[in-house]
Parts: sequence; structure tokens; C-alpha cells
Amino acid sequence: MQPASVIRKVAFLGDYLPRKCGIATFTTDLRCAMSAEFPAMQCLVVPVNDLAGGYNYPAEVRFEIAEQELPSYLRAADFLNITDVDVVCVQHEFGIFGGPAGSHVLALLRELQMPIVTTLHTVLCEPNLEQRRVMRELIRHSTRLVVMSERGREFLRNVYQTPAAKIDFIPHGIPDMPFADPNFFKDEFGVAGKQVLLTFGLLSPNKGIEFALRALPEIIREFPNTVYIVLGQTHPNLLRDEGEAYRLSLERLAKDLGVQKHVVFFNRFVELEELMRFIGAADIYLTPYLTEAQTTSGTLAYAFGAGNAVVSTPYWHAAELLTAERGKLVPFQDGKAIAAAVVELLRDEPLRHLMRKNAYKLGRDMVWSRVAQSYAKSFEQARQDHSFVGRKSSPIKTLDEQPGQLPELKLDHLFRMSDSTGIFQHASFTVPNFAEGYCTDDNARALVLALMLKKLGHGSPQLGARAATYAAFLNHAFDRQRGRFRNFMSFDRHWLEEVGSEDCQGHALWALGLCVSQAGQGSFQMLAAELFEHALPVAAEFMSPRALAFTLIGIDEYLRRFSGDRRANQIRESLTAKLMQRYADAATGDWQWFEEVVSYANAKLPHAMILNGRCMNNGTMLELGLKTLRWLIKIQTSEAGAFRPIGSNGFYPRDKPRAVFDQQPIEAQVTISACIEAYQATGDLCWVAEARRAFEWFLGRNDLGLALYDSATGGCRDGLHVDRLSQNQGAESTLAFLLSLAEMQALQNSLTSFKEPVGK
Repeated sequence: MQPASVIRKVAFLGDYLPRKCGIATFTTDLRCAMSAEFPAMQCLVVPVNDLAGGYNYPAEVRFEIAEQELPSYLRAADFLNITDVDVVCVQHEFGIFGGPAGSHVLALLRELQMPIVTTLHTVLCEPNLEQRRVMRELIRHSTRLVVMSERGREFLRNVYQTPAAKIDFIPHGIPDMPFADPNFFKDEFGVAGKQVLLTFGLLSPNKGIEFALRALPEIIREFPNTVYIVLGQTHPNLLRDEGEAYRLSLERLAKDLGVQKHVVFFNRFVELEELMRFIGAADIYLTPYLTEAQTTSGTLAYAFGAGNAVVSTPYWHAAELLTAERGKLVPFQDGKAIAAAVVELLRDEPLRHLMRKNAYKLGRDMVWSRVAQSYAKSFEQARQDHSFVGRKSSPIKTLDEQPGQLPELKLDHLFRMSDSTGIFQHASFTVPNFAEGYCTDDNARALVLALMLKKLGHGSPQLGARAATYAAFLNHAFDRQRGRFRNFMSFDRHWLEEVGSEDCQGHALWALGLCVSQAGQGSFQMLAAELFEHALPVAAEFMSPRALAFTLIGIDEYLRRFSGDRRANQIRESLTAKLMQRYADAATGDWQWFEEVVSYANAKLPHAMILNGRCMNNGTMLELGLKTLRWLIKIQTSEAGAFRPIGSNGFYPRDKPRAVFDQQPIEAQVTISACIEAYQATGDLCWVAEARRAFEWFLGRNDLGLALYDSATGGCRDGLHVDRLSQNQGAESTLAFLLSLAEMQALQNSLTSFKEPVGK
């Protein structure tokens, strides 16, 4: 008789086959187990796609989420709410959802009306700030949490202060297969009469397979009929970024060690039935992972539960399973220890079979039918807990409660304005103006944009190639003898000056600092770090307030990666002191500013004060930044309540009339950045409203009621004159809009996913 369940409909959220990853396999297996164990239960799936075209999913997939598109998560929440799902079962891993540390999924969870049971495939002991913030919100939104190891439960309680009553321990599921002699399966793979070692799973450097290869010569000396099977294709993300470099390095290592005749690489993703035959043929299963920080391993669970003798490094899941004569643990990155353990087990057949039997016996609690029953209990408990707490209010929202609509990102004009050298300064209407050449300022801003978009998940091969071009321009612009950047270059690739302005140096240092802080850039990042190191000392001589501000923002980014850099910290202290002194020298009761004139890129000055005041824990500096930004916002707001930037046709000298026109896009962009920084520092939503007001200037909420953003090209017009728009779409204006859009998108993502600001 089938067990009963009060749950009628469950939605599984996560990766799903035929996507090739461990989470997809787990979600598929769990969904199939629930359907088999509870035939009356409807089990639908909402997968996350990392490809634009998605996958050829089976019929149970009812709705698909685009990984990097936040609105897609909100639409999925609406779908699940109106579909009358009883429970949503989330498969969580930081890398499968969009946004910083996978934060997009929080926007979906916040909108759901039903209980949420979240399976945590990774529980980090030392999360970074973004991961900790996401985990805290994930725990808060989840009705119940499932972990697959006792170590995971321990981390939830001690690291994240999760109530013990909210946590369910359910082991990783495994197929139910009979306990069999490996020799039964060996003929199928042509390894009859051989000692078979096996490692399987998606191939990536953290698996430590090179140390298993280094163990082989010693194993083969005593057991010359040994064969080591490495089963699984290269991880799709690694394949996309680095190709087959890791696999090829393993093949070269096998040849260098002289063991190539004893190693077999099966470079493919195998289905469950074939996988279990491979596991059945193995005498010993190896998991030589490099670090302990893994609370769950599906490959280990499969091999262990099938009754394999296992030799493993002591990562958390293995250390928990392979006790009481159920396997052998060896030190990390130690080929000799792996060899000694394997030789011992091949010599001592009774010990090896005792380990197999002990593992198989414990594995009976891990078969999918038992796991499905445990999940059903968790679902039912979640429903009771959810009813006790009370249902969420209706997801229907007024227009005022919904996130503001942002234009779609369009990079056509950015690419049109760029060639193999860099981005052109100016345009004649929408056509690049070759006669005006290039400048370092714009290439630095273009590099910043590319890095921001990559963090938002908008990376593409074309954008990546452009980013490399912009970085190459900065590298070429830097005069290593002078320690300064040149700025203007003609179309025929000749520099038009020996040394660029201080503002040019500041823009370059901002871009390089951001590049250094973006982890995973490889040699691209190394170039940025080298340039930053050589270009930073001259900043100590800067007098331009804007150069000081841009440099301080670049230093902050750099110190996020290298906080112990003494020289960078000293220069930051010197530059902030200079900027504060500029304010002290110029400000009076009704003139709360750093200079005798309010000119261009104005909001970058309070932005630098707010950012560094927060990061340096200097309340005086922070308050100065907020005070000057409030004053600047006040003088840049029209009688109608719209953003009105200081005009570049005369600016705003103290005690003289301010220029209303020509209004420049860069003023809106730097104001948006400063307001977002103010919101992150204070949590005050008034700054979000001010950022939105400045952004709407691009879209037509301005003195002429005309949009500067050109949705047809993706470019931005150069300025707002007294009677018309400039019809030219140059680099500075286009980059100003695209940077503003990227920052507004990041802000909206955060507001939608979290209830408190980033800085809190």
C-alpha cells in the first residue's frame, strides 16, 4: 500500500535534466522519487536556464526561469501562486541563480504565498559578505531547511544562528541497486580480471584527480592489472571559460608518469542506468577532493550507497560517512597516502569487503524511496508551520509598490562606437566621428561599464572582447617612465599630448581598481593590478577634487581585494584629508560645497566622501558627504520636481546666477551613483527616490520633456540645450546612460531581493 500524503501539489525549483550538472540530476531524481512514492501527488518543475534557448525539458517542466533576468523570477512567483501549489521545494546552490551570490532567487521567495522547503546543497562555514547576506534571507524566507550532512546542520546553527527546529536532516538520495560482486560488471567494460579504480562526476580542478594519477605508479608496481577510470565530461562552465585545458593537463600528467595504459577517460555525461554499472564494476572509488569545504557530494553518496569501498580525502561529507570501517580517509593533496590506502585495500580483501558491506548497509537509509518519504514529512511539517505563522498577504501590488520599469539594455551603439583600438570620443549624430579620435577617460568608463554588466550577468563574448580592448587602451596610454596616463589619441594612433589631466588619471585608476576587485579575471586582472600599482603613487600629488574623488573610488575597489596594502591605505587617507580640507576652505553657511564653483561631475565629490566615510568608519566624513549631496540635490531640482543638472554653459559660480543649459548626461550619471551610495550607507529610501529622479532625466522628465536616451540605437544624446536636444550620440553621453542603467538595475535587483540596503 502506497503511503499517504496531505500534500497535493509540489513545485521543484532548481536545475533540471537535460541540463548537465549535479543539481539537475538531484532535482530530477527527487522529483521522480516523489512521483513514484506518492502517485496522487502532482510534481511540477520550474528550472533555471543558463542558456538563452533553454533545454528540451520533459512535460513536468511547467515554467522556465532565465538565470540572469530578475523579472523572470517574479513571473515564476506569480505562476506558482496562481497554480495553487501546496509546497515549493527549492534546490539551493549559490552558483545556479542570478545576481550577486545568487540573490535573484530571494525576489521569487519573497512573493510566494505557500510554504517553502529549501534543500541546501552547500552550507559555507566562512561565507563572504554577499553569501552571508543571501543565506540569512534564504533562511528567513524558507519554512524548513533540508541539509544532507550533520556538518551542514552544525553550520546552520552555529554560523547562521538557525533554530534547530527548522532544520531537517535528509541524506542525499541514491538508486536502490543490489549488492553485487564487481566482477559481475567488469566484462561489459573490457576490464575483466583487473583491479578497477573509479572517479566520476563533472570534471573540474577542485576534484584533485591529479593526485590520484600520481598515486598510480606505486599502485601499479604491486598490482600491475590496475585500471583507473575517470568518468564524466568537463564541467560546462569550465568548458566555456577554459575549454579542455584541465582534462588535457591530466592526460599529459598520465603520460609523464608512464601510466597512460592504466588510465581511461570517459568524456561524457552518462545516464543513471549506465552510471550504476560503472559503479558496480569498481573495486575502489576515489574522491581526492582538494579542500574540506564540501558538505554534500552526490557522487560520494552514489558510490558509497552502492557498496563501493571508498578512499577519500576528508572533506566534510566524506569525513562524516567514512567512519566505523565504512571507508578510508587520506590527507589532502597527498598522492603517496592515496597509493598506500588503495594498496592496503587491494591486498586485504576481507577488509575491503567489510567496508563495502558496512557502506551498503547504511546506504539502505539513503535510497530514493526512503528519502522521498522523509521529504514528504518535511513538506507536511512545513505546511503546519506555515499555517501556524499565517499566510502571506496577496501578491497583488499597486503601481507604487512595484519596481519601476527600466529600459532594456541595448549595446548596439556602444559596439558601433568601438573598434579594435578603443571607443571613439565623439559621434556625428549616430556615426562615430573618426576625426576626434579616442581618449583615456572614455575607455576607462567603458571598461567600468563592461565590468558592471558582467557582474549583472550580461556578459557576452562580444562584450568580453570589447572589455579587453578598453583595458589594452589603458595599458597603451600609460607612460611608465612618467607614471602617468596620456589622454587624447588621434585616429591615426598618435598621442596628442605627453601627459593627461589629473581627471584622466583618476578615471583610469577608478577603472583599474574595479578590475582588480572583480575576482576571476585571470591575467586580465593581473594587468590591472600592475598598472594600478605603478599609477597610484602620482595620485598623492593630485589637487583636482574630481581626480581625488575618482581615485578614492578606485582605491576602495582595489582594497576590497587587497585590504592590507599599506601604501594604498595611506594614499586613501591623504586624499580624503585633501578633499575634506577643500570643503573646509570653500564652504560657508549657504554654500555647502568643495569649491567656489559647482561645475561638472559634481556628485562624485560627495560620493567619494560617503563611500570612504563608511569604509573607513569615519562618521564625520560620512556626514559631510551626505550633507553636501543633500545640498547639491536641492540646487539641482527644478520647481516642477524634476532633476535639473547644473548647465555646462557657465556652471554655477558662488554668488552668481547658475547656468540652466547645456545640461550634460554625466551629471545625471554621477548623481545616480552618489544617491545609491547614500542609500547603501544609510538605508534611507529617500536616496532611492533621488536616484530614480535623476535617471528619469534621461527618459524625458526634464526641462524640455524630451528623452535623451535613444531606444532605437541604444545611444544617448550629448546634451539638453535651451531649445533642443543635441542629436550627436558620443561616448561620454552613451556611457553615462549605460552606466546609469547598470547601476539602477543593480539597485532594483537588490531592492527586489532584500528588504535592507547592501551596507546594512
